Amino acid sequence: MLRQFRLVFNTVKTHFQQMEKRAGLGGAQVWALSVIRDRPGIGVNDLARALDVRQPTASNLVKSLAEQDMIEARKDERDGRAVMLHLRPAGTRVLRRAPGPFTGVLPEALATLDPATLERLEQDLSVLIKVLGADERGANIPLSQM
Repeated sequence: MLRQFRLVFNTVKTHFQQMEKRAGLGGAQVWALSVIRDRPGIGVNDLARALDVRQPTASNLVKSLAEQDMIEARKDERDGRAVMLHLRPAGTRVLRRAPGPFTGVLPEALATLDPATLERLEQDLSVLIKVLGADERGANIPLSQM
C-alpha cells in the first residue's frame, strides 16, 4: 500500500514539475490563470472557491500574477471595493505552453471515478487522516505547493 501512495504522490509531483518547467509558473498559478480565462471578471473570493483555497492564498496568487502582467485586476464599476480579474496576453501565452490538466492530474482522475468508489475512498481516507492526527489546515494547501 505504501508503494501505491508513493506512486500517486510521485505522479502528482511529476505533473506539476513538468507544468512548471514548460509554463514557467507553479501549478496553482497556472490553475488560477485557467479559471480567470474561463470566468472573465471573476473576483478574488470566487477564485478562492474555484481553487478550493482560502481567500488570502488566492489574494497572494492574484498579486503575483498581476505583478508578472499575467492578469489585470480592475475595479468593479458598480462596487468600487470589488476587483474583477481578467487574463492578459502573457497569461494566455503561459496557458498555451502549460501541459494539462490545469487542475492537476489527481482532481482530474478523481472526477472519472464512480460515486461508490469515491465514497469508499473518502471514508477510508478519513480514517487514515484521523489515525495520522493530521492538521486540518493542510487541506487548504494546493498540491502544487507541497
